[in-house]
Amino acid sequence: MDKLAELAQLIKARNVIDDLIAAKINRPALVGHMGEYIASQIFDIKLCDSATNKAIDGFFNSGKLMGKSVNIKYYGKAEHLLDITPNALPDYYLVLTGPRGKAVSSKGQTRPFAINSVFLFDANKLIEILKLRKVKIGIATSVINSLWDNAEIYPEQGSLQLTEEIRQMLAYFYVG
Repeated sequence: MDKLAELAQLIKARNVIDDLIAAKINRPALVGHMGEYIASQIFDIKLCDSATNKAIDGFFNSGKLMGKSVNIKYYGKAEHLLDITPNALPDYYLVLTGPRGKAVSSKGQTRPFAINSVFLFDANKLIEILKLRKVKIGIATSVINSLWDNAEIYPEQGSLQLTEEIRQMLAYFYVG
């Protein structure tokens, strides 16, 4: 079997798995949708009915952040970039990332779906700091390491103390 035929078979198998995932999350099995669904289950977030709401994916249902709006981001690697919609800010950005990565070519690399870190940014405070630093705000906004460090809530505990149950659920998706 040639490489193209082998690839076609693998894609067909992947489509079956994607259909199973889509049935669970009620949206296409794209990494962003999967990240939003996982975050909603772990952090008790009521997702908006439409996945096309501008800048807000849902609202926290309980805890210290109850009623606050959130934009959930999933990135396969922690590369210190954040997509921000400055003219439609949520209260918080909840960012789930795979392992830390360097900006290198993706050639020969894989990017498994993993959650190795979680970050919680107060959107208004983040924007204030970025404006003071004269950072261009938008798609792939560069956010300095110290801001990521301060926003980290998993695996390190930060501004939002996670219960052991939440930490265990996040560990389901950890890839070391």
